Amino acid sequence: MNPRCKPLAVIIAALVLSPPAGAQTPPDWRAGLVAFAKAHFRHPAWGWQHSRRDYDLARDLARADHVAIDDDVLFAAAYAHDIAAFVPWEDKDPSHDHSDVGADALGPVLTGLGFPAAKLGAVRDATRTHMYYRHAASPEAVYLHDADALDWLGAIGVARILATVEHGNPPPATPDPDAAPDLTAALATIEQNLKDVPGGVQSPAARARVPALVAEAQAFIDRLRAESEGGGAL
Repeated sequence: MNPRCKPLAVIIAALVLSPPAGAQTPPDWRAGLVAFAKAHFRHPAWGWQHSRRDYDLARDLARADHVAIDDDVLFAAAYAHDIAAFVPWEDKDPSHDHSDVGADALGPVLTGLGFPAAKLGAVRDATRTHMYYRHAASPEAVYLHDADALDWLGAIGVARILATVEHGNPPPATPDPDAAPDLTAALATIEQNLKDVPGGVQSPAARARVPALVAEAQAFIDRLRAESEGGGAL
């Protein structure tokens, strides 16, 4: 290229790439969703930190299995999948699964943040099947489902259940149906998770992690029982 032509080429490129006057930069929906989650999804067991772990782990599992995923769908589903556990989207009717309630409720929140409306269906599908007792189909749904399942196991799974133990004297007038009333109940929930969750894990990468996570949690349970008269002094 003639050196004299370079300035003109640079100018043309700048004009082509520059947005027209008055044009608005598309909203950063990911940053908005994280900020929204931090503001609204506060809980030691299924708050925004759990969502962050689910997203990171789901990506790791998909990479390990060499499976391509739509990262927009995974990110949105990971951060919004438990929306029905929080006011004003919660539904305390025990016959309504929070996965279904959340899938139906998250649309306005995501689109309001600038999330592509064309991908909402995939986010709803992943949200609806994120629990270990449901079967996920799409790649994004499978890896969110498995990441969420693994988060009930291992040290983090133990910590999550213990964090739900209600405390206070006297106990709260209206017990939280999602909370463990005491350590004995929490221990029973942890043990039940170790029995129920592994069978729901779907992907090869996630299944490979299950034995170590179960052993990790079981070791804690065994030690806790040994130090509490078999659990009778909890």
